[in-house]
Amino acid sequence: MVVVTQPGTTGLATDADLIEQAKHAPERFTAIFDRHYRHIYAYVARRLGPDLAEDVASETFLTAFDRRHSFDAARGDARPWLYGIASNLVARHVRAESRRYKALARAGGQDTAEQPGHADVVAGRLDAMAVRGRLADALRRLPEPVRAVLLLVAWAGLNQQEAAMALGIPAGTARSRLHRARQEMRQALGADIEMEE
Repeated sequence: MVVVTQPGTTGLATDADLIEQAKHAPERFTAIFDRHYRHIYAYVARRLGPDLAEDVASETFLTAFDRRHSFDAARGDARPWLYGIASNLVARHVRAESRRYKALARAGGQDTAEQPGHADVVAGRLDAMAVRGRLADALRRLPEPVRAVLLLVAWAGLNQQEAAMALGIPAGTARSRLHRARQEMRQALGADIEMEE
C-alpha cells in the first residue's frame, strides 16, 4: 500500500485520495494499479482464461486512468469502479468466455491446466470437479448481464450493492439478476449444491 507523502498528512491513502492526486500527478495512479491489478487480473482470467486476461486487465487500468477525472470520490473504494470497467471489457469478449465454459463442460469438469493423473487429489476437490462441467455449461447459458452480476459476487467478492455500482445498474436489478443466476445454478446442478440467498 502507498503512504501519503503530502506535508501534514499521515497514514494510508484511500483509493479516492490516490485518484484525486492522479488528476494532477498522473504517476500517483500507479498505486491504484499496484493495489488492484492482481485481483482484476484474477477475475478476468477466471472469466476469459489466461490468454486474454493480461490484455483485458491492462486495458481496464488504461481505461480507468483515462477516466480518472470522472471517478466519484464519494465512492472511496475503487474496486467496484474497476470491476465495472473490467466487466464491460469482458462483455466484448463474450464469445471467448462462452467457448471457455463450453470446453470446460465438454471436459467433464477437469481443468485443462491441471496435470493428468495427479494422485494426491482430496475427496472434496473430486466432488467439486464432478459438478464443474455442469456449472460451466450453466454459466455459458446465462445471459451476460445476469452472469456478470453472479461472477462479480462469486469471483470478485463484491456484495450486491458493489456489483450494482460496478455495472451501473440499480441495486434491485442486481439483486434480481443474482437471484435468477442462483436459481439457474441450482437447477443446473440439482441437489449437488446448496447456494445461500
